[in-house]
Amino acid sequence: MSDSDKENGVQYFEGVEKLLEVWFKKSDGDNKSCDLRNIPRQKWEGLLKIVRCEIISFVRNDHVDAYVLSESSMFVARRRFILKTCGNTTPLLCLKPLLLLVEQYAGYDEVEDVFYSRKNFKRPELQLAPHHSFEEEVALLDTFFNDGAAYCLGTINRDCWYLYTLNRIHNNQNKLCCGMPKSIDEGLHEPDQTLEILMSDLDQRVMNVFTKEFSSTAAEATQKSGIDKLMPNMVIDDFLFEPCGYSMNGISKNGCYMTIHITPEPEFSYVSFESNVPQSSYKEVIARVLETFQPGKFVLTVFANKTSIAAGTPRELENTVSFGPWMRHEIQYCRFKNYDLTYAFYSKFPS
Repeated sequence: MSDSDKENGVQYFEGVEKLLEVWFKKSDGDNKSCDLRNIPRQKWEGLLKIVRCEIISFVRNDHVDAYVLSESSMFVARRRFILKTCGNTTPLLCLKPLLLLVEQYAGYDEVEDVFYSRKNFKRPELQLAPHHSFEEEVALLDTFFNDGAAYCLGTINRDCWYLYTLNRIHNNQNKLCCGMPKSIDEGLHEPDQTLEILMSDLDQRVMNVFTKEFSSTAAEATQKSGIDKLMPNMVIDDFLFEPCGYSMNGISKNGCYMTIHITPEPEFSYVSFESNVPQSSYKEVIARVLETFQPGKFVLTVFANKTSIAAGTPRELENTVSFGPWMRHEIQYCRFKNYDLTYAFYSKFPS
C-alpha cells in the first residue's frame, strides 16, 4: 500500500476511505431469486482491478460475504453492496461494470438507493481521477443518477465530510447509462443503520501495536489492542500489513458487520470504524472505540432509517457534548426521505 509521494521522508499513504454503498431491487417486487452473491468470484476480482485493489481474505455466512482488500473492505449481501477503499483507489470507476454484473448475474433491474461518502483528504493532489475533488466525483455520479444530491457537512477549510445520495423528486423512471432503470419508490423498508467513526491524530502507543515490530500477527494485534472486545459475537477476519497497517472485518450470524482500518504512521495516522449493528444508543460503543484508539480528533456519522431502533440517535448525540476528554465542536442533522443523518466533530481537549 503506497502512494507516489513522501511526507517528511516517509512514504505517504491516504488512510481516508471512499465509501460506496448501493442497494438493489427488482422492479416487479419479486426478489426471491435475486442475490448479489450469485456474482462469481472472478468477476469481483476483475471489478476490483478497475478500483486498483485486490482481495486478501474472505469470510461468509448465510447473510453476507465479507472481503478484506489490499485497500480496506468489500461487503456483499443479498441486495446491498458496500465498497470501502483507501489510498489512491478509484472506486467510482467500478459503477458501470458493477451495474452490468448485477443485471447479468444477480437478477436485479433497479437501484433502490446509493450512498457515496468520505472525509476530506489530507493530500487530495495525490488522488487519481475521478477523485481529485468532490465536485469531480459528483459530476461522475450525476451521469448515472438524475436525482442525486451532494452535501458537505463540517468546516470546509478544516475537517469535513462529503455525502452523495439520491433525493428523488421526479415521478418518471430514469435510465442509467448501463440500461438499468432507477427506482422511484419509497426506498428501503427494512430497518437499517450505520455508525462510522473517522479518527485522526492517534496515540502512537496504540498505533505501535499495528506494526510488525510490535505484533507478529494480525490476531496478536487484534487481541493486544482490544479490538476483539469492541463488538462481541463477531467472526473476525483480520490482516496485518508489512511493515505496518491493519484491516479487519467482523460479521455476526444475523448479517451485521464491523470493519476497522488503520494507518498507524505518526505523520498521517488514521483509523476508521464502521458498523451496522442496531443499537437504541451508540454511546457505549463510541466510548469503547475512543478508549481503544485514543484519537486526537474524530468525525462521527450515524445513518438510521425510520424503522431502525437507532432512529433516536440524533436526539441522543445532540445532548452529548463530550465523550470523556473529547469535546464536541459541531453537530449537524439532516433529514432525508428515508434516512436521518447526524454528523458531529469532536476533539480532545488538553489534560
